[in-house]
Amino acid sequence: MIHPAFSAALRHPALVGRHLLNYAALARVEVAEAGRSVVVRLIGAVVALLGAIFALGWGGVAVMLGVLHGRFEWVLLIVPAVGVLVAVIGAVLAMRPPQLPLFSGLKAQAAEDLELVQALSESSHADR
Repeated sequence: MIHPAFSAALRHPALVGRHLLNYAALARVEVAEAGRSVVVRLIGAVVALLGAIFALGWGGVAVMLGVLHGRFEWVLLIVPAVGVLVAVIGAVLAMRPPQLPLFSGLKAQAAEDLELVQALSESSHADR
């Protein structure tokens, strides 16, 4: 005896093909969402790195100018502080947790399909 799911697949191959295409489309959407999360984190890391380099560079210039002129100017503190602020914003973006759970829609759809196959199997065993 052929399992009811296989007999249905043999009778309606177009439906099976369309179902598989829908699985592929759902997987594509979920991979794109996961990719967006990774890209945002990567951009955050690059911004943090550039902000830290900016803060270190202008911080060194501020120290040299302060020593050269022998007095403290607030602008010498504000300019490197902008770099620190940019680095902190980038670090916050980079340290965001990824969107979890990954592939939840695909897992839910597969679970629904498995339940349907089990229900078909149970109904075929009850018919005997």
